[in-house]
Amino acid sequence: MSHHSKRGTPTMGGLVVIAATIVGYFTGTLTSGEHIQISALLVLFMMVGLGAVGFLDDFLKTRNQRSLGLGGWAKILGQVIVAVAFGLLALQFPNNHDITPASTAVSLFRDTRFDFVLLFGAIGGIIVYILWVAFLTTSTSNGVNVADGLDGLATGASILAIGSYIIIGFWQNNQYAYGLGLDPDVAYKAYYVRDPLDLAIVATALVGALVGFLWWNTSPAQIFLGDTGSLSIGGALAALGILSHTELLLVPIGGLFVIVTGSVILQRAYFKLSHGKRIFLMSPLHHHFELKGWAEVTVVVRFWIISGLLAGAGVGAFYLEWLSR
Repeated sequence: MSHHSKRGTPTMGGLVVIAATIVGYFTGTLTSGEHIQISALLVLFMMVGLGAVGFLDDFLKTRNQRSLGLGGWAKILGQVIVAVAFGLLALQFPNNHDITPASTAVSLFRDTRFDFVLLFGAIGGIIVYILWVAFLTTSTSNGVNVADGLDGLATGASILAIGSYIIIGFWQNNQYAYGLGLDPDVAYKAYYVRDPLDLAIVATALVGALVGFLWWNTSPAQIFLGDTGSLSIGGALAALGILSHTELLLVPIGGLFVIVTGSVILQRAYFKLSHGKRIFLMSPLHHHFELKGWAEVTVVVRFWIISGLLAGAGVGAFYLEWLSR
């Protein structure tokens, strides 16, 4: 399908996703008699905050009737402001075991020994940690934004990536409760993550919202995510990685977003270095395959398969690390 034929399709569908996620989380939590936990609120804060940045971008595009909304640096500034606020808040609110939602250590399957505060001191460590959170947030949210170029592509890939954190959150919750007894035979396997069950619940609410949205977003799309949706979803994904202490695991779990963003970076770098030559017919990568003659639906489904394989590899590696202990 020609992309020109999609003009006039409603956008800002991310507002529906954000609203459905919030309603789903609070309804599910309150009706079950559970308490609202700060970690889930932080994920929602990141989601709503980046959604607001994306909404402003979408609004300017719609009002001005052009493809340019916020300037590139203005959009990044908005993302950084939200990320800094999130990062500072995530180091507060210790629970009864003195565990805060986030830590200053870089994490893969759990926190590593690479701790910014230990390396750079209290103040310097916090500053570097905030820069790290800002990098993760802008990279992940912009990665989802770049992938949002074909009907249903970013939505389907986000379902698979965020769905991984449902599994991770439930697993961490079981092992967290098991390890708090301080039994030396099991404590070293435990995940010391604050509110892992609530992270799983908010991830479930988001996946449910995305599945409902995909019904209308699949080809031919009747509504688009817009930057409102793609930035908010990417922000939620980054927040889940940070608060579940699996930051570097975002690379395989969100592997499709890494690939399509990497294709843009490679294309631009090669274009400048080679004085006008290109690696791909067009970037991001999904448009390259469109120009090679693949149908839009073919590209989307095959990219979903790749996304699922990468997300599965991330979750599998997470589980294998636990077994190895």
